[in-house]
Amino acid sequence: MCLFCKIVNKEIPANIILENDDFLAFHDINPKAPIHILAIPKKHVDSFHTADGELMSKMTSFIQNVAKEVNIDKSGYRVITNIGENGGQEVKHLHFHILGGAKLKWEHFSDADPQGHF
Repeated sequence: MCLFCKIVNKEIPANIILENDDFLAFHDINPKAPIHILAIPKKHVDSFHTADGELMSKMTSFIQNVAKEVNIDKSGYRVITNIGENGGQEVKHLHFHILGGAKLKWEHFSDADPQGHF
């Protein structure tokens, strides 16, 4: 069972922000912004690449509600999902990073290794 499935099953504690029958949102333990929340489906899905449209439709509304819950819906926020090893996915369970609470920079590509793909 993956780390996030254990959080869903309440086997591992998390600082939960919002939860419904299908999704869970909780604070990231290694925040990259003043507000850094992870939103996950409760049902295990490996990544965005394997998610279906119905799940993503529901996930969109859930993420919007999370942004409202933490008061970043008006000031702005960033939503990121990493897919696969080269995309930086560390936990093989679909999750979206919701970052806000400050004017966010875009510097994390400075250490990227293009691996001859350009």
